[in-house]
Amino acid sequence: MASRFTELGIDCHDPERQAAFWCAVLDFKVIDRSEDQVEIGSWEPTVEGVRASQMPPTVFFVKVPEGKAVKNRLHIDVSPIDRSTEDEVTRLVGLGATRADVGQGADRNWVVMADPEGNEFCVLRTLAP
Repeated sequence: MASRFTELGIDCHDPERQAAFWCAVLDFKVIDRSEDQVEIGSWEPTVEGVRASQMPPTVFFVKVPEGKAVKNRLHIDVSPIDRSTEDEVTRLVGLGATRADVGQGADRNWVVMADPEGNEFCVLRTLAP
């Protein structure tokens, strides 16, 4: 038996704000919270469920004192399922994201963005029918 990818941890200054932003982006819900951390996901994991099959990981925001200093080496990619990529970018800007330039150039078919705390993520091709 191998390990399972169960959570993606993201350091931040404001776990509640980050969780609210990413819940709106991904249509996730808060599944656990404590004083300095918030976990969101599309399902509520149980030990039995995780052992039974590979399920989508949850996202875990934990409060840290230091700020973001450089471009992320690991980032989230999202693909809109019910609208065009550009329409999704517009929606995400309305939620608090910004367009980001990490040297990708203008001729790409994806859009690099940053969440409210500056963590880069990409909006890829649409999966809308």
